[in-house]
Amino acid sequence: MDFLSIEFFSALLSIIIIDLVLAGDNAIVIGLAARNLPKELQKKTIIWGSVGAIVIRAIATLLVVWLLEIPGLLLGGGLILIWIAVKLLAEEKEHDVKPSQSLWGAIRTIIIADAVMGLDNVLAVAGAAHGSFWLVILGLLISVPIVVWGSTVILKLMERFQWIIFVGAGVLAYTAAKMIVDEPFLADFFAANPLLKWGLIALVVIGVLLAGFWKKMRTKKSA
Repeated sequence: MDFLSIEFFSALLSIIIIDLVLAGDNAIVIGLAARNLPKELQKKTIIWGSVGAIVIRAIATLLVVWLLEIPGLLLGGGLILIWIAVKLLAEEKEHDVKPSQSLWGAIRTIIIADAVMGLDNVLAVAGAAHGSFWLVILGLLISVPIVVWGSTVILKLMERFQWIIFVGAGVLAYTAAKMIVDEPFLADFFAANPLLKWGLIALVVIGVLLAGFWKKMRTKKSA
């Protein structure tokens, strides 16, 4: 992929949006894990916990990028990502992280919690990267500092402006649809039928947004 191409920058923008929307609440996990530590240790915990989480996430994402080269996994990953996009719109996230009494205990909690919470993020970023390891690294370098130090602001914005969540879900749905149409054993068929290809992509994006909105409304009514 050409580093100066529109395709490269659109993929990079997708990765940044995915990171911000899916990982925007990770700093809350960091704060919860470190809140019982003395003030002088909290900064160290945040820095080293974030570094550990970034390293684990980068390795996991690069591994998934490689795995998505296996025939059939791109299609499977796209279908899983559609479900993740609907879930993003429909569910309220909860954080059940116990505070730690020691520096290394808090760092360990942050890394483990981030690894568990970041599974959807890893798959989405790997799909948006289109097989480019450099895109994964560049996207992480840009978005992770924003997530770690600015996620409280991001969360408040997402709570106040619901359309931000819909934009993120739309990007996820688009990434999922692209993964499906780019699946090697389907790629030639869709290349020969561009109208069908873009029709399917539009159908997936619109379907995810409508399904997520409908599910969210049902959840609110039942609550």
